[in-house]
Amino acid sequence: MDAIVLAGGIPQPDDPLYTYSKGDAKALIELAGKPMIQWVLDALNGASSVDNIIVVGLSEKTTVQTSKPFFTVSNQGRMLSNIIAGIQKAVELNPEIKYVMVVSADIPGIKSRMIDWLVSTAMQTQDDLYYGVCPRAIMEKRYPGSKRSFTKFKDIELCGGDINIAHVRLAGERYQGIWETLIERRKSALSQAAFIGLGTAILLRAGQLTLEEGVRRVCEKIGIKGRPIVWQYAEPAMDADKPHQLEILRADLVRQQRRAEAALHPRPKKKKPAKKVTKKAKRPASKVAKKVKSKTVKPVVRKAVKRSKRAVKKARRR
Repeated sequence: MDAIVLAGGIPQPDDPLYTYSKGDAKALIELAGKPMIQWVLDALNGASSVDNIIVVGLSEKTTVQTSKPFFTVSNQGRMLSNIIAGIQKAVELNPEIKYVMVVSADIPGIKSRMIDWLVSTAMQTQDDLYYGVCPRAIMEKRYPGSKRSFTKFKDIELCGGDINIAHVRLAGERYQGIWETLIERRKSALSQAAFIGLGTAILLRAGQLTLEEGVRRVCEKIGIKGRPIVWQYAEPAMDADKPHQLEILRADLVRQQRRAEAALHPRPKKKKPAKKVTKKAKRPASKVAKKVKSKTVKPVVRKAVKRSKRAVKKARRR
């Protein structure tokens, strides 16, 4: 499966991340010695389920490293346009392709095993869209203080993931208007629900909408078959949207690097000082011999004395 990495976002001066990016792409913000996107590319490189990597939004001159076939597509200016351009490139590379993976460049915590799990889990069915979601408990346990935005359903409270799988036909013109509206409203689940229908918004606001029912209503509105993928990992949903989230990810990645370094080059264990062994003073050989002799001689003497006493008593009786 080909992976489309969205890296076209450029923070503007009014964006809190502007001080980090300094007018450059958000994907190139340095985190623990690497551009943020490089962490994502490293995970894709190590995933056996990924064939080609298509980065949308960065220049060909950008210094990133990949071990898999790598292609770039220029920034189209809008998220949906970037996704469509990436899908078109994937189809150009392989006209028989059916599914693509769409990955955000700002989830540096993602690991190869998580990507492979997503693909194997999604491909158990033949749906049009697989959208990853992360339960609140998992997110807050892995990244306490992340302050992500959560949507509360009747049966689960969750946030959206930033790595999903879609059928290439969803890039068709008939869907573009709907996708554009949903993307524009992506920061407000209630606003998206209102677009799906007033009844959906009312149920969501009242906490009476289940995840399954919500998915059914969305798919019916769009005219597709969709399936939520409930992550057991927080990393695919932990994006760096705000400075405190960026710093949480930075600190976490530094810790991982230190652990990896320690595993490769373990420190030699300090030798404990040897305990002083005090040897018991040896007894002189003469004393040992006397003791042994006394232990063996005394019983013999006592027996001889007893025998002599008996003999005396018998002689007197006679």
